[in-house]
Amino acid sequence: MRARAIFKALAKRYPGARCALHWSQPHELLIATILSAQATDVGVNKATPALFAAFPTVKSFAQSSAADIEPFVKQINFWRMKARAVFESMLMIEREHGGEVPRTMESLVQLRGVARKTANVVLGNAFAINDGVVVDTHVMRLAQRFALTKHADPLKIERDLMRIVARKHWCQFSHLLIAHGRAVCKARGNTCATDTICQKFCCEGQRPPPARVTARQPSKVAAKGQQPTERLGRRRPTATSPRPSRRRG
Repeated sequence: MRARAIFKALAKRYPGARCALHWSQPHELLIATILSAQATDVGVNKATPALFAAFPTVKSFAQSSAADIEPFVKQINFWRMKARAVFESMLMIEREHGGEVPRTMESLVQLRGVARKTANVVLGNAFAINDGVVVDTHVMRLAQRFALTKHADPLKIERDLMRIVARKHWCQFSHLLIAHGRAVCKARGNTCATDTICQKFCCEGQRPPPARVTARQPSKVAAKGQQPTERLGRRRPTATSPRPSRRRG
């Protein structure tokens, strides 16, 4: 099967592929994933150490406020909205789940700032529960380029991947696609044409090389340094040949 062959090739290339966000407790992963929406993992990883030091538990977040969280996340896109989402999700976990991050898709998506992708990240990485496949921009791009889906909608792409990839590999498969998308199969400036995995599976790696454009040879006249011959027609007046008179004799 094509998906199995792709998984094996990527697993051999990226044996240490894992979630790029830094965390040590499930609620930290949940918060980091909320903050990573439309932001880079690098930027989130720079902000979270101080944030987690200031609020080490779910209860400490729940006893704070969005305004208390804001100074720690101001360097992240949409920081005010995300601070509110972090506070309200931690408050709900403390009040309705006894301070423990829920382990079901249904409960996670009830939290503010948590959609299916975020829930899949938490379930797969914090609890080793394969409830779905994380579909971010890298997974979307590679699933299309590797001919694993014909869709552009994330939910439909996830369904296609869930159907063709073994369930036990759902979480890891997304990590592998993300790793290859960042290293080789990029949205811009990809190196697919010279990569063995892309040459075998990716439409970008299978494109024929662009035709060579040869430089236009200069004309013989230009090569000799001569001026091009004037177009035939009415003789143009010069300093030594006066303009003919229009007066009739």
